[in-house]
Amino acid sequence: MRRAGAGRATALLVVLGAVLAVLGTGTAQAAGYRYWSFWEGSGSGWAYATQGPSLVRPDDGSVQGFRFAVSADSQDAAKPRRSPGFATICADTPAKGGTKRVALVIDPGTAADAPDGETPPALRTACAQVPEDASSADALASVAKPLRYGSDALLCAISGYPASGCGEQVAGDAGGSKTATADASAPMSAGVATGDDGSDGGGPSAGVLVGVAAVLLLGIAAVAQARRRRRG
Repeated sequence: MRRAGAGRATALLVVLGAVLAVLGTGTAQAAGYRYWSFWEGSGSGWAYATQGPSLVRPDDGSVQGFRFAVSADSQDAAKPRRSPGFATICADTPAKGGTKRVALVIDPGTAADAPDGETPPALRTACAQVPEDASSADALASVAKPLRYGSDALLCAISGYPASGCGEQVAGDAGGSKTATADASAPMSAGVATGDDGSDGGGPSAGVLVGVAAVLLLGIAAVAQARRRRRG
């Protein structure tokens, strides 16, 4: 009886340890990216854009937002800290034939998300008056130069901020995290000239969940075997 009980306890401890190890591995591998995310104003809130600004052709009266921050994916991306308000932002820009007005909210984020040695400028708004066929990228360029793009058309800097870097992967939690590797292709619709939003959702990956399930099945089998030995 004691041996069987000890066997069950050992098996359960092995299962628990293995599950924690698998989940711990998924957590350790989690990382965020420091980048300019792109948003579209919707009523009084923001919706994460599903296309890069070079592909979006906003209508007259649209509001577009850009936010610099560290986030893992579109599910936890930080929104611009100013509500979209076209009437307020473009109040001093009258309509003009052959053009459209696009209100922009440009939020460089907080000091916690800034690259080492840099201080984010103040959040600002601007009303871009651009040709009717202009893209969101064109509207931004008309009011917030210099812009800097990466080799994959990723928007790296607005008005020169940040001075260097482009979509760096950072380890750990957002804010104060250390740069791990550079990966300009990882951020989603932050400025990549493709229609793919790149969202991978939140929570553990499918591989982690499969690993947990496999470990649990092995643990259940071990406990069942211990019970059979005790009964025999």
